[in-house]
Amino acid sequence: MGFALSADRVAALLALTQELTHARQPGEMRAAIGRHVLDLFDADYFASYEWNAATGCFEAGVHLNMDPANLARYEAHFQYHDPITFKLQARRRATAVVEVMPQPDLVRTEFFNDFLHRDGLWWGMNFYAYDGDRNIGDLRIWRSKRRENYGAGDLKLLNEVGKAFATALKTAHRSAETEGRRTFDAARICDRFSLTAREAEVAALAASGYRDAEIAAELGIAPTTVRTHLTRAIDKAGARTRSGLATALLR
Repeated sequence: MGFALSADRVAALLALTQELTHARQPGEMRAAIGRHVLDLFDADYFASYEWNAATGCFEAGVHLNMDPANLARYEAHFQYHDPITFKLQARRRATAVVEVMPQPDLVRTEFFNDFLHRDGLWWGMNFYAYDGDRNIGDLRIWRSKRRENYGAGDLKLLNEVGKAFATALKTAHRSAETEGRRTFDAARICDRFSLTAREAEVAALAASGYRDAEIAAELGIAPTTVRTHLTRAIDKAGARTRSGLATALLR
């Protein structure tokens, strides 16, 4: 890679590489590597999402050292009022946040003050993995204000890690599609969480791994209607996110 790593960072890199070789669901893999990513990049906060082009939003989030309530606000509101992420997503290489928006400009935004700053996120760099033109997952790595910003060596290392991450995600997605999806009984879900019949159908399909556009096609309803039913189902199940809904249904 052209630069030296400390013994601790070498150990973190080896652990991360090993995690990427394990066969698992895409979301589980993204969650499993988070701690190693923080150790490798001497970072404080980690988040990872999968982009849903049909709905125009990031879904199936996993995170470390961030308040779940704050992440819920991101998923419900701030991702649609985000001045940096779509610029970062457009770059197919590791990118520091300051490359798309100078830090003084960022700290004046609502996105920073009402979302990032709540958990102490200050310096960030991201990597977005693609399968062709499809963004299949990302790595969002942040440091607190007390640390230094990421340097050229960090970005170079993240590029190399990102290539392995993208390859592992492609394999995980294709394996999941080949093996089929978990199925949930809509009638049982309806009774357990006092859902309407339609909310239960949408919840069952969402928890089984179907995307909003697929659910809409399966049930013959609009994607916006899917989102409405899904939001209500998540709330009634006592969850905060789509992945939390699946966890609640599995209990």
